Amino acid sequence: MGIIPSEKWAGLSTVFVATAALCWGLSGGIAAMLIAEGWDALVVALYRGVVGLVFVVFWLALRPRDSGLASRRLWFWSAIAGLGVAGNFVFYFLSIREGSVAVAATLMYCAPVFVYLVSFALRLESPSPLKWAAIATVMVGIVLLTGIYDIDASDVTIIGVVAGLLAGLSYAVFIFGFKYAAPHGSPQAILVIAFAVLVAALAWPADVEQIVAVLHAPVWPLFLVLGVLGAGLSFIIYIVGLNHTTPGVASVVAMVEPVTASLFGVVVLGERLVGLQILGMGLILVTVTALSVYSHAR
Repeated sequence: MGIIPSEKWAGLSTVFVATAALCWGLSGGIAAMLIAEGWDALVVALYRGVVGLVFVVFWLALRPRDSGLASRRLWFWSAIAGLGVAGNFVFYFLSIREGSVAVAATLMYCAPVFVYLVSFALRLESPSPLKWAAIATVMVGIVLLTGIYDIDASDVTIIGVVAGLLAGLSYAVFIFGFKYAAPHGSPQAILVIAFAVLVAALAWPADVEQIVAVLHAPVWPLFLVLGVLGAGLSFIIYIVGLNHTTPGVASVVAMVEPVTASLFGVVVLGERLVGLQILGMGLILVTVTALSVYSHAR
């Protein structure tokens, strides 16, 4: 096998990151279909995690060297990452149930803004007029997207708004845990621990009858596809892609997820977005992407 030039690796890696984001966008639409059929959001999130765990265990078995599984710090930070991804899955699906795929995916994309606010409060990041302007713009976008100024007429409940934002914060926790676990072991080992923690955390409160019912339900292939696209394949290619993709490029490419989810919701599920919602979505996506690129460019 020939050596792939670095510029081609960069191109391939960008494709990997974009493909992962596309998979996550599609998984939101698939989850919406399952939830609409009466499946509990916890059960849907659990099966997404179970299939993901199978994939990353296989990945670790293929590449077991330098796993770092003997490191306590690896286990600790990987467990934090697992709680983060568990929260992300559950809150995202709750937000979909209480609103729409488009709104839930866009709210989740707001995570970097709230990380900035926490960083300001903890004095880990210095505020600036540009950052405050970006945060204010995103807030305006959230108001327009969710219609929270007239919640009685909105298709999104307060629970849906809060859950969407918590999904974003939970994803930030996953990234935080993964970042601190990375020096102590391999990505595949981190993901195995993280997904194992996710499965353990969600299996206990989930509806046991529904968990069992999935195994012989006509829609079980949808659960499998959700797990493959939403966790098993996407997380692996995303991690591989990040190895040769700059954070700034990855931030821009990640916008594929909310755009894909929104299109799926409108085209496949028949969801509708009015003009002000589309304007709010645009404000959020453009501002958060620009803020992420600016942050990584410094």
